[in-house]
This record gives sequence, structure tokens and C-alpha cells, in this order.
Amino acid sequence: MRAVYLGWFLQRAGYGNFPAGQFRIAEYAVEATLAHAYECGEWRLPEEAIADFEVLLALFDSQLASAPLHEVLAAEQKLGTFLAGTSGSPIPADA
Repeated sequence: MRAVYLGWFLQRAGYGNFPAGQFRIAEYAVEATLAHAYECGEWRLPEEAIADFEVLLALFDSQLASAPLHEVLAAEQKLGTFLAGTSGSPIPADA
């Protein structure tokens, strides 16, 4: 999820133009994986979500290749702030 959230923050800074729903799909897939793991002890990402993660990882890779270091560091700082807070997601529900 780190790459997904960093990708989101970098996109908000102007590096990318993916629909917010694509990022939400990744969140839901991780939530479903965690719930499944809690129930039966098996950690497996749903097969139907793998392609969504691949697309977001490709976006993140291109962002790292094009965004200046200060933007990547700013995204890292935003991720840290999110992780220290109580919000369930850095991606607004209406985004």
C-alpha cells in the first residue's frame, strides 16, 4: 500500500492522472485480503485485483522517474502524516 499511497500523493502534486477509483480498488483489495487472512490465516491478494496493482505500480515507477526529489520527499511526509493520524484513507471518498 505504501507505493499506492505515495502514488496518490504524487498524483495530487501533478504527476499522474489516474481515476481515484483505481486507488480505491487497491485499498479495498488489501482490506479484503486482511479480512480473509484474519478468518483463515491465508494471505492472498484477490486475483482480480492484481492487474489494478500492476497499473498503480507502473504509475509509481513513472512518477519516480519524472518527479523531482523534493516532490517524492513531500509525498513521503504526507504518507507519514496520514499514518500517524486516524483517517481510514488519504483518498477522499468523493475524489
